[in-house]
Amino acid sequence: MRDTLHKLMAVLNERKTADADSSYVASLYAAGTDKILKKLGEEATETVIAGKAGDREQIIYETADLWFHSMVLLAHNDIDIDALLTELDRRFGLSGHEEKASRSKK
Repeated sequence: MRDTLHKLMAVLNERKTADADSSYVASLYAAGTDKILKKLGEEATETVIAGKAGDREQIIYETADLWFHSMVLLAHNDIDIDALLTELDRRFGLSGHEEKASRSKK
């Protein structure tokens, strides 16, 4: 899984220099943060709708779109996937209450 995420992040970073007319991701970068956030919000909403409907295949499809567009946001902000994975590793084994309390102390 980590290998797939690293490969995808490499492609997303390559798209920063691609032609916006020939690359969907490059067109998002060219449109800027607001466009990326709008798309991320759309994908989050579609994921919620799929979850509400309980359609397994649609949940998988929409969650993949949500993850993809989240990674576009990371790449746009020059945040490597390892930073996200490190944060998830940090949280592993903590209860949600413990994790939330650790954030409020920072």
